[in-house]
Amino acid sequence: MNRGAQKMERRDRVIAGLLLYGTWLASAIIAVGLVLEGLGRLAGVVRPGVGGYGLMTAGIAILILLPVARVFVLLVIFLHERDYVYVAISALVLAIIGAGVLAGLVFP
Repeated sequence: MNRGAQKMERRDRVIAGLLLYGTWLASAIIAVGLVLEGLGRLAGVVRPGVGGYGLMTAGIAILILLPVARVFVLLVIFLHERDYVYVAISALVLAIIGAGVLAGLVFP
């Protein structure tokens, strides 16, 4: 296997691990939040934004941020590999995502 193929395989393993473990982590956080929210409602304790609901929101936020984290990790990998064309592309994608988030905050 040549050096380029080894780099690509390593890159793919890193990204696959990020997405796999990130998804499992987010799912576990959502599940714990769901259980806590259900137990709180059974006990008659309803506090919006605290406890289970907050955990579920955090888990969903992690799921939403996983693709952004993927682009950021790729940017770091491309920097390490000194592949500056892909560094520029990754930086542009992150800038577009950031501009979209900023526009969504400024113009709701």
